[in-house]
Amino acid sequence: MAQVLSQAPTSVDTEAGWRTIWRQLRRSPMGLAGLCMLAVVLFMAIFAPWVAPYDPYAPVRARIDTIYAPPSAEHPLGTDDGGKDVLSAFIFGARVSLIVGFVASAITVLIGGLVGIVAGYYGGRVGGALMGVTNIFLVIPDLPLYVVLVSLLGPSIWNIILAIILLSWTGTARLVYAQVLSIRERQFVTRARAIGASSGYIIRKHILPLVLPIILAQNALVISIAILSESGLAFLGLGDPSLISWGTMLNFAFGRGAVSVGAWWALLPPGLGIVWVVLGWTLLGYVIEDIVNPRARTHHLM
Repeated sequence: MAQVLSQAPTSVDTEAGWRTIWRQLRRSPMGLAGLCMLAVVLFMAIFAPWVAPYDPYAPVRARIDTIYAPPSAEHPLGTDDGGKDVLSAFIFGARVSLIVGFVASAITVLIGGLVGIVAGYYGGRVGGALMGVTNIFLVIPDLPLYVVLVSLLGPSIWNIILAIILLSWTGTARLVYAQVLSIRERQFVTRARAIGASSGYIIRKHILPLVLPIILAQNALVISIAILSESGLAFLGLGDPSLISWGTMLNFAFGRGAVSVGAWWALLPPGLGIVWVVLGWTLLGYVIEDIVNPRARTHHLM
C-alpha cells in the first residue's frame, strides 16, 4: 500500500495543482477579465440594499411624468412603466441571476460528476446504463422542455432551477466519464485495486482529486448556461413574478410599451447585464479548462 500511495496523487499534490491553476489564471488576461467582470456583479448583488438608491419594488413618485422618465441626475437609468427606478431594479436583478446560476450549477455538477465517476469507474452494465440514460437526456431540446415544465409547475425561481437541473447535468457527466475512463487504467489505480483497496477509497483518494479541476471548469460554464436559461424563461413570461430579474425586466419592458415610446433605458441595462455576467463566466470557464486540459485549447482555437 505504501508503494501505491507514494506513486498516487496526494493531498499535497492536489493543493499544488490548485495553486498552479490560480497562478496561471492570474497570468491570463482573459481569466483576469472574467474575474473582474464577475467581481463587479457579485459586489452589486451582495450589497444591493446599500448600493441601490431606491426601493426597486415601489414607485419613486405617484406622478404620471415618472412613467418611462428618461435618465437624469436623480435617476441615472430613468424609470420604468410603473415609475420605479431602473438602476435599483437592475442592481437587485443581479441577485436572482446569480442565485439561479450558483444553485442550479452546484446541483447539476454534483449529479453529473457522480454519474460520470460511477459510470467511468465501474463500466460494464452499470456504466452502459448510466451513459444510456445520459444520452437520452442529451438529445432532448432544452428550451421547449424548460417552457413545458415551468408552465406546468408554475413560474417560480425554484421551478426554473429544477427545470435547468433536469437537463444540464448531461454535459458534465459525459466529460467526467471520459476522464475517469482514462484515469482508472493508470498504474496507481491498478496497483491499488490489486492489493485490495476498496472502490470507495480509490474513487475518493485517487480519481476524485484528478477530476475536480475539470469539474470546476465545467461548473463555470454551467453557471453561464443557467443564467442565460433563467433570463430566457423570464423574458418569455415564465419568471417568478414576485422577484425582479433581468429577464423579467426585459419582459415587462417589451410587453408594456418601452419600444413604442423609445424607452431604451428600460431595455438596454438588463440586456447588457445578462451579456456581462454570461461573458464573465464563459471567459473564466474557458481559461480554467485550458489550464486543466491543455488539449482543449487546440479545440477552442479551431
